[in-house]
Amino acid sequence: MSSSRRVQLMAIGIVPLALLAMGLWLANPIPDSRNDEAEERSASATPTRAAPSATFTLTASPTSTPTPTLIPTDIPRPPMPTAPAHLDNSWQQMPVVPEVSPAMKAVYARGLALGNEPHAFAKVGDCNTEAEFFLTPFDQAGTYRLGPYADLQAVIDNFAGSFSHVSVAARTGFGPGAMFDSTWVDPNICLATEGPLACEYRLQRPSLALISLGTHYPPLAEFESRMRAVIEFSLDRGVVPILATKVDVEGGDRVNAIIVYLAQQYEVPVWNFWRAAQPLYNHGQPDGIHFTWASNFFDSPYALRHGWPVRNLTALQTLQAVWQAVSE
Repeated sequence: MSSSRRVQLMAIGIVPLALLAMGLWLANPIPDSRNDEAEERSASATPTRAAPSATFTLTASPTSTPTPTLIPTDIPRPPMPTAPAHLDNSWQQMPVVPEVSPAMKAVYARGLALGNEPHAFAKVGDCNTEAEFFLTPFDQAGTYRLGPYADLQAVIDNFAGSFSHVSVAARTGFGPGAMFDSTWVDPNICLATEGPLACEYRLQRPSLALISLGTHYPPLAEFESRMRAVIEFSLDRGVVPILATKVDVEGGDRVNAIIVYLAQQYEVPVWNFWRAAQPLYNHGQPDGIHFTWASNFFDSPYALRHGWPVRNLTALQTLQAVWQAVSE
């Protein structure tokens, strides 16, 4: 076939295809961008809804009113008189387990409003508070026997977890002055502005605090003001401070006299552990600092001739007395 003949045939085939394409275009023209803009404006306008075919009554879901969270603030107090130069030793006749003032019930209630945990207490003190022997066994089944003190199981159950909690406010060498010194905190768990006491209260959120602090040999003249700061800091945060008297001779009788003097000023309870230790050989401290060890078997006369079981028993009794008084 000649080349001219092939061209003629191709032309004949192209014409129908072109006509077909033109027809399709006329039926479906390429959209005009101006039409798109109009449709977009129409879509963005508030649509007009058709009237519903039926009427429905909607009931609003109940909403809970959030409970406002209080923020701890320093409570204004009138100036307190400082301890006189001479304090008698009448504190030695105070009971080991304290009576609790009505004022502490108000402190406890305010603490709960601040978010304190009714099932948590804090341990604040030195080596004899930091030691694993102090109260820790009551979080370990089978390591204690209550014997005639079976009623103490209630306080053990209520504060489960606090007994073995490692407190950042309990450490060898701590006195009241260390409580506000950020040098003594772990920056991995405490804020840069916190001392041990603030950090422990933030982490533990305690409702009660067992506080057993001595001077640790700074000038005795500073002990009162520093201990006063610990008490007020606790009260401002709704934590009921339980002050313990000391057994060792560091600071002499005046340390305990000041502790009791301050407790009476602020109406806070005193755990008079000094009195509990007096019947023990060497007051339960062979070296004048640390306590003699025995198992926490309160049905054993042998155990109750040692420092640690007596310390733990009377601490439990004190916790129970304060807890029951403020929470009833």
